[in-house]
Amino acid sequence: MFKIGSIFIPVTDIEKSIDWYEKLLGVKKIDRWEDGAGFYFPTGSAQLALVKVVDPQPTEFIIKGDQKNSYFNFVVDDIETAHQHFKNNGILTTDIDTFGDMKFFDFFDLDGNPFSVVNEVEGSPFHSEQVREMQRNDLNG
Repeated sequence: MFKIGSIFIPVTDIEKSIDWYEKLLGVKKIDRWEDGAGFYFPTGSAQLALVKVVDPQPTEFIIKGDQKNSYFNFVVDDIETAHQHFKNNGILTTDIDTFGDMKFFDFFDLDGNPFSVVNEVEGSPFHSEQVREMQRNDLNG
């Protein structure tokens, strides 16, 4: 019944951000309006929208103390290549870290918005193939 449609990201310079997101995330523009722009990814169904704001807005929340978490993450098959892509383009990133078998790192856009990148772990209940299987079972259930 429900699925994620769009993810909205606050940016202070819409023109520079459009170029940045197209170049670094490979998104393709769907449409543009006065204070924003919408994009699709080459794969997946979620869309991304950039919305112009006056002051930077947080794209993360505090778990406890100084431990923070992004509101969403990007999934990649080859995390080392993704990490190197950002490094080669002069983008601030954290080091690749691990959580169990999962690897992850964060990168930051022009406004300092942090975003997490993770790889999918075979056999994990969160792996896209496992989730698709659960979805198929729900439909056939």
